[in-house]
Amino acid sequence: MPSTFFGLDIAYTGVQAANAKVNTTANNIANVDTKGYSRQEANQVASQALRISQSYGMAGTGVTTTDITQVRNEYYDVKYWQSQTNLGQYESKLYYMYQIEDYFTDKDNIEGFEPLFSNMFNTLEEVYKQAGTNSTKTQFLGAAGDLCEYFNGMATNLQKLQLSVNEEIRNKVDEINSIAEQISTLNKQINTIEVNKVHANELRDKRNLLVDQLSKIVDVEIKETPIYTTPGGTQKSGIFTYEVNIAGGQNLVQGYEYNTLQYTARQMDESVNQSDAVGLFDIKWSNGLDFNLYGKNLGGELKGLIEVRDGNNGEYFNGTTKEITKNADGTYEVKIEVPNKEYLLDMNKNTLAPEGQLTLVNTDYKYTKWSFDGSGAKGVYTFTIERKPDQADPAIKELFEGKECRVGDNIDYQGIPYYQEQMNEWVRILAKAMNNIEKEAVDAEGNKAEALLVAKDAVSGNEFKFNHSNTYDTDKTYSSTSDDYYKLTALNFQVNSKMIKNIDYFGTTVDIKKGGDAQDITEQLLTVANDKTKAQFRGCSAKDFLQCIISDVALSANNAKTFSENYTNITKSVSQSRLSVSGVDNDEEALNLVKFQEAYNLSAKVMQIMTEIYDRLINQTGV
Repeated sequence: MPSTFFGLDIAYTGVQAANAKVNTTANNIANVDTKGYSRQEANQVASQALRISQSYGMAGTGVTTTDITQVRNEYYDVKYWQSQTNLGQYESKLYYMYQIEDYFTDKDNIEGFEPLFSNMFNTLEEVYKQAGTNSTKTQFLGAAGDLCEYFNGMATNLQKLQLSVNEEIRNKVDEINSIAEQISTLNKQINTIEVNKVHANELRDKRNLLVDQLSKIVDVEIKETPIYTTPGGTQKSGIFTYEVNIAGGQNLVQGYEYNTLQYTARQMDESVNQSDAVGLFDIKWSNGLDFNLYGKNLGGELKGLIEVRDGNNGEYFNGTTKEITKNADGTYEVKIEVPNKEYLLDMNKNTLAPEGQLTLVNTDYKYTKWSFDGSGAKGVYTFTIERKPDQADPAIKELFEGKECRVGDNIDYQGIPYYQEQMNEWVRILAKAMNNIEKEAVDAEGNKAEALLVAKDAVSGNEFKFNHSNTYDTDKTYSSTSDDYYKLTALNFQVNSKMIKNIDYFGTTVDIKKGGDAQDITEQLLTVANDKTKAQFRGCSAKDFLQCIISDVALSANNAKTFSENYTNITKSVSQSRLSVSGVDNDEEALNLVKFQEAYNLSAKVMQIMTEIYDRLINQTGV
């Protein structure tokens, strides 16, 4: 049977409920500009009815405010994270592709490739016109040196840009580690509060905001699993296991525990590509497990940065082990058959570092040198590798022979290594064409002329003059240690210093007995600029180098711009949809404020009326 003050109790629950809703609305309005805040609402249910001794049987007892919860839609959260991941990837690409495009574009105030290339052949034409004049020869060698410096500068700029991207990758790894630590801490704080059946709304907002930030750096997958009071039971304990996976399912956070990533700089003998900057980071989990940095499922800014830093257009060394033998000094010779692909068979396109890591069946062995034999039906590389004590013995045929092997990874994007390779290929083609002609000449002393364009060793300062490569067309062999055009890169491309010091060593004829007017070699050198039979780059003549490169850069930049704009629009659209659910709307909250104020006033009015009734009942009737 209800108490005498039953009506007053009911009115009091109404006042409490309305007051909770007014306070929640006030909190929403106060956080209208708080980043990551989710709109909250006070939830209420009718209080448990009371059985009474009346014909109607049950009497309502008012209202109960059950909890205050966030208003969120998980579907929009997932869509937002996915669009953020894609946006981060293409924004990173766009930023750096614009820089690469700027490097290659000729400017009015800076002499670029086309004016330098034209000047080189214009001065060579003056040599032809003014036969026997040393001043014109000197001008030609100076112009050739200017072109060499252009490529030296371009290669240096790309290496600096690669290091800049590398540094940003390190920053992103640090951000991931910091976010992982914060999420794990919040998981514990949230569970500590929610085990008491209270929603930790503000802490959940902080955690969701961290996931928002993480989703732009790398792809994320969230799993929140309730923990039950007993194993296999149905009663929830009020706490959850919150799991964060990144990069295609690799675990970052598991409840209160989190994994961290660590980066290790590659040493000079660990480079993947010949023209890579020294010190690029490899990334692993701190527990020693591999982090799938080049996996197809990786996304976000991290993926965009990796593709710019390491993108090789899918042209990486790969093949099948044919034979492995052990040397007397404990090293191994690994013979590898490669697919019939031009970039593996054409040494002008070769990107292998002199020393590096050869991956055999998922184990990385250090190689100290390599050679290539293209005389057979299939191209065969031979690597000399070293084995660490904890590594499997490569001589075990069952483990390694007939298995796939590689150097680096397939990164199907035109990143910095791709553009370095394109420059290296062009300078090798040009140098080989001009050197083959110049080596037919004789100098002023009647001796055979040396190479005109050479490679300077960065350590010793010696010049490679490619004497071995004269026989390439017949024996089809190359080596990382011999005097081959493989040694020539855009970074070390220069004019033979011997000719610069003494112009007499630059030959213009095959027979000096014809006198100073003989210019048969000069005439042949002039044809290199336009004659595809002499020097051909990607189906074009040597002078069309910049057009080929600019078309690649422009296409990549345009694609990045298009996708960046598309995902910006998608992200804005998803964000608006998400805000329409969880965001605070001033007009809506103002309306709620009036509505809940009216509810409060009505409940208070009931209390006033009930007070008057009890006053009349108690004080005036003497009950």
